[in-house]
Amino acid sequence: MIGLDTNVLLRYVLKDDRAQYAVVKRLIDSGVAGEESFLVGNVVLCEFVWVLSKHYRYTRAEISRTLEQILSTEGLVFEDLDTALGALTDYQATTADFADGVIGRTHRRLDAVHTATFDRDLKALDTFRVLS
Repeated sequence: MIGLDTNVLLRYVLKDDRAQYAVVKRLIDSGVAGEESFLVGNVVLCEFVWVLSKHYRYTRAEISRTLEQILSTEGLVFEDLDTALGALTDYQATTADFADGVIGRTHRRLDAVHTATFDRDLKALDTFRVLS
């Protein structure tokens, strides 16, 4: 298994550098062919969403569609697919950031009752409790 950095995942999705896209496409195609698998960590997914949002100005809907595609790409293995899918659901259903969904769900998976926060935007997530 080979880990993928955020910039590799971005080149694969954005195709904004033809030479780098060709390299990463060959690499990921080897995973689709069953020759190799590629690990995508939760931090990579969070960074990926942040770059799409802040640098490329993707909308939440565009990011959601892109994440759905990435999370179903053959040959990619995820640090915690259930957490990533749950964070995507949180992202789609609320105004919370994707990273917040990952944080709350990771803490829950690690037996936290909830995550304490001052961020009022997270009150819609049952994995958080807003401190007053």
